[in-house]
Amino acid sequence: MNSADLGRRVGVPSTALFTDQYELTMVQAALKAGTASRRSVFEAFTRRLPEGRRYGVVAGTGRVLDAVENFHFDDEMIGFLRQQRVVDEPTLQWLADYRFSGDIWGYPEGEVYFPGSPLLRVEGSFAECVLLETVILSILNHDSAIAAAASRMSAAAGGRRLIEMGARRTHELSAVASARAAYVGGFDATSDLAAGFRYGIPTVGTSAHAFTLLHDTERDAFRAQVDSLGRGTTLLVDTYDVAEAVRAAVEIAGPELGAVRIDSGDLLLVAHRVRQQLDELGATGTRIVVTSDLDEYAIASLAAAPVDAYGVGTQLVTGSGHPTCSMVYKLVARAGSAEPDAPLVPVAKKSLGAKSSKGGRKWAARRVDEHGVAEAEVIGTGAVPEELAGRELLVELVRGGEVVAREPLEAARERHVSARAGLPLSAMQLSRGEPVIGTEYA
Repeated sequence: MNSADLGRRVGVPSTALFTDQYELTMVQAALKAGTASRRSVFEAFTRRLPEGRRYGVVAGTGRVLDAVENFHFDDEMIGFLRQQRVVDEPTLQWLADYRFSGDIWGYPEGEVYFPGSPLLRVEGSFAECVLLETVILSILNHDSAIAAAASRMSAAAGGRRLIEMGARRTHELSAVASARAAYVGGFDATSDLAAGFRYGIPTVGTSAHAFTLLHDTERDAFRAQVDSLGRGTTLLVDTYDVAEAVRAAVEIAGPELGAVRIDSGDLLLVAHRVRQQLDELGATGTRIVVTSDLDEYAIASLAAAPVDAYGVGTQLVTGSGHPTCSMVYKLVARAGSAEPDAPLVPVAKKSLGAKSSKGGRKWAARRVDEHGVAEAEVIGTGAVPEELAGRELLVELVRGGEVVAREPLEAARERHVSARAGLPLSAMQLSRGEPVIGTEYA
């Protein structure tokens, strides 16, 4: 069963200290000023996509829900804050009782987004909402960056199998989150067992060059692996001489050999030679897996090669050059007083540069053309225009502090396939370009 079904929390006692100090000091000042309980609306969005990207991918929503649910200050944390004199005693007492009790709406996980898209809308008192800024952004910025890279690689792979192999290239916990985000973005499996355990992602793995070097001969290594793991295993054939290794692999495993992996050299040339050799040896069903610092461009360059699967590590877990999405979390509306029925007032930062924002509690909808292809991201406040009814993008995630939209990871993965298919074909181009559809404000 997927951990999304189980509601398994993150592997830490609490997420409450995954935050910046100024969020707590703002709460202290707001409590003293009497404004902490004012009803407020915060939104997470990005002002621009990473340079050259044509669409973004929402990922990490399920992890955000876990983080919000697990955001509480235990006695040890309160003791730390007291010892460090981060905030005063009345604020510590308020924090000790903290549980988010507001509402959260957002783009469902796997959906695509564009500049200005209100990806997450958090509503409640000012104090309870402002505390969540850093943990929400740290998850969405990281996971969405990985998912966007994975989506581009998935498009470039053209249906061929993709394996996430980046655990050794990043922090051990971000490796698990990266595998999850990659799965949402279109990858099929991961080498990371923690990701398999926590999220139910299929796991794969056979051997490294060290296993071959351990044995006196390459044939001894192959024989040991086949004897242990069966003929369907994947043998690594580029430790010494590729042609000799392929010949030995088929002799030992027979034509039932599952796959061979190539991890170095001119992958396009070597893949063609290996495919020809396998076929000549009768191993027509043996698959070819390639690895070696792949990104979406390298994958696309191998489109004409007889490759069955790609293993991707470094470039995937670093967002293929864009490790963050530059998302921000801004107050966009707040009540004029602490009265429960006080009307919301739109608020926004004014800036001479590129950091201005638009105030108001927003909705978003995607307008499509007569063929059902997306043509604009429409964002507005107030009532949704009749012609966009049924095209709204935000869904309810948390109601009154209770998670109401936890879902299996497979649902987010399938949603992304559908969302990407609804974009213009130019979205799949790897060349640099502007967002594939524009953002309009109603």
